[in-house]
Amino acid sequence: MAISRARKKEFLEQYKQYLEQAQGAILVTFQGLTVPEMEDLRKRLREQGATFMVVKNTLLRIALEETGYPLPDGPVLEGPTAVVFTLEDPVSAAKTVMDFIKDHEEQLNVKAGYIERRVITADEVKQLANLPPLPVLRAQLIGLLMAPATKLARLLYEPGRQVATVIKAYSEQGAQGESQAA
Repeated sequence: MAISRARKKEFLEQYKQYLEQAQGAILVTFQGLTVPEMEDLRKRLREQGATFMVVKNTLLRIALEETGYPLPDGPVLEGPTAVVFTLEDPVSAAKTVMDFIKDHEEQLNVKAGYIERRVITADEVKQLANLPPLPVLRAQLIGLLMAPATKLARLLYEPGRQVATVIKAYSEQGAQGESQAA
């Protein structure tokens, strides 16, 4: 069924808007997925701040070019294509896609992706899915940054604690000596 020129223009503008807002994108094939399965995937991705959209390859190619994205190598923009636009955390969206693929390997496969306007391969998308979620990464980074400060505070505190321990021992020793003399 042919799409009117006006409708194509609407799709193109929608793709460009998503690309401008997206922190990342994952291009997938979806051949053989049923409508309920696609709705399930869409729901899971919405919970992660991502959008799943079936696209027209030619219009996506134009949108990529017009928004300054590099085109992926090879036959990525051929055949049935859908894009997961990650508006929040690309790692969570990649995890969701890879988890869904475990149950639907025959119908859904990763073609390529984008992180911060850089093309990544399907293997890199899989590696991205293996990273810890963003809150965990932030906590690990804060831990790394706090470790030297904690060590410094402990280092500065330790000599004073040792002096206090020695003084306390002498005072207890002196108190024992006075109680024995009496």
